[in-house]
Amino acid sequence: MGRHRYQNLDPRHVPQAFGNVFRWAVWDRLTGRRQIAPPGPGAPGAAPDLEDLTRPTGSNRLLWLGHAGFLGNLGGACFAVDPVLSQRIGGVYRRHCPIPLRPGDLPKLTALLISHNHYDHLDAATVLALPRDVPICVPLDLGAWFRRRGFRTVTELDWWQTVTVEPLRITLVPARHWSRRTPWDTNLSLWGGFVVEAVGRSIYHAGDTALFETFEEIGRRFPDLDAALLPIGAYAPPWFMDSNHMNPEQAGEAFLTLGARRLVPMHWGAYQLTDEPVCEPIQRLETWFRSRPELPADRLVRLAVGQSLELR
Repeated sequence: MGRHRYQNLDPRHVPQAFGNVFRWAVWDRLTGRRQIAPPGPGAPGAAPDLEDLTRPTGSNRLLWLGHAGFLGNLGGACFAVDPVLSQRIGGVYRRHCPIPLRPGDLPKLTALLISHNHYDHLDAATVLALPRDVPICVPLDLGAWFRRRGFRTVTELDWWQTVTVEPLRITLVPARHWSRRTPWDTNLSLWGGFVVEAVGRSIYHAGDTALFETFEEIGRRFPDLDAALLPIGAYAPPWFMDSNHMNPEQAGEAFLTLGARRLVPMHWGAYQLTDEPVCEPIQRLETWFRSRPELPADRLVRLAVGQSLELR
């Protein structure tokens, strides 16, 4: 009997069939139909201030590690989501922005959260630099990866399931995506985003996701989000990517649906995973924001890699 394969809330969405993957990766290149832009410069960097981020009585903060990786401090508890601190991921994709700190310099964590098993979110080199007693929170059936590597406290969550790692309340929420780490494990582990709450503050990290109707439900269940960390890159070409990733304008619409106070864009400026330049996503998102005069400019927070945002 085969292992359970997970699916999205919309069961019509499935990972790209082999024929589509072959067309995008091979055939369109050979025939000249695929236009891959030069990556261009990556996201700018800033020296991280870990002292303020990690102090027990310090302010509530988020620090961007680049791509989809963040360090956070809520109520004196330091946590990380999808940290990737490697020059290459999967042995293929080169990093185009600074690495703000070495994996071994990550602070003591109350929890490590991993949204799904793709290499640009679960980076072995970064994770294996952590002590084995750090509490891990992952979607269903991803825990075995960590247990095999000696991590002792691993919690697997289903969508809408919550665990408390004092003082953090951590909820896995749905995403429209998929999982695969090898050719043989497609959708054998779940994927999702996280809402992290403590001391009256809350942040939403969407993981990887396409635009989908459940953003409305996430906003309804968590009506006071201080920040929505939304992916805005890896969308070209649309015929191949829009069932798995949002483009910048879709991320803007998701932000409005969620009703969060601030949008912190991620999944841009680091690795050229698809055909657009790595900084095109943030440029398009800023253009979209300017086209919406009803949105105060300070609701979009464009961080440099290593820069932090205080949650007030």
